[in-house]
Amino acid sequence: MSEEQFEDELDGNLPNDTRHPMARRFRGYLPVVVDVECGGFNCTTDALLEIAAVTIGMDEQGLLFPEHTHFFRVEPFAGANIEAAALEFTGIKLDHPLRMAVAESHALGEIFRSVRKSLKANGCKRAILVGHNSSFDLGFLNAAIARCDIKRNPFHPFSSFDTATLAGLAYGQTVLAKACQAAGIDFDGREAHSARYDTEKTAELFCGIVNRWKEMGGWEDYES
Repeated sequence: MSEEQFEDELDGNLPNDTRHPMARRFRGYLPVVVDVECGGFNCTTDALLEIAAVTIGMDEQGLLFPEHTHFFRVEPFAGANIEAAALEFTGIKLDHPLRMAVAESHALGEIFRSVRKSLKANGCKRAILVGHNSSFDLGFLNAAIARCDIKRNPFHPFSSFDTATLAGLAYGQTVLAKACQAAGIDFDGREAHSARYDTEKTAELFCGIVNRWKEMGGWEDYES
């Protein structure tokens, strides 16, 4: 299916009178921030080790805010490759007694259940992944979905919002830590490369950029 066909299909499933402001803001899509920590860079061969997702809400003024965080440590799938350099970079200790990892299918199932609730609450039809270098996170998410044979994926399969790009436009910074600093968001480098921490900071960054654009008059909420 081409992107144009996918967009047409989504449009056809939207109600004629979409009244929820989140649905109006992103044309029926709900932004959900996702970050993954992995055993390497190859989404088909390397292990998914952590995944976190933050759903985004909108207040009465039309400003975005991070809503709910979901975080799971994940058991490597059978035969997964895990590079020693990746573990050193992330600080993940696979044999830590408190790691309490779960299967990929469980982690995705719980996250998707929450995403579907948020879709319903916001009058949206599909989630769109927000990530810092989002193609990386979307690739690992789609690979895990395929391994788990999940048929009902709430996320758009190939579109995403990339905060590295948005931050480059808004602040002239593409590294997450530097972009957060430029945006006035506290960032602790000692906490970085945890999926939970990076996702929550990416969510703050995304909301800040979108809200700043709105406050500058860059988007007008057209009432139906």
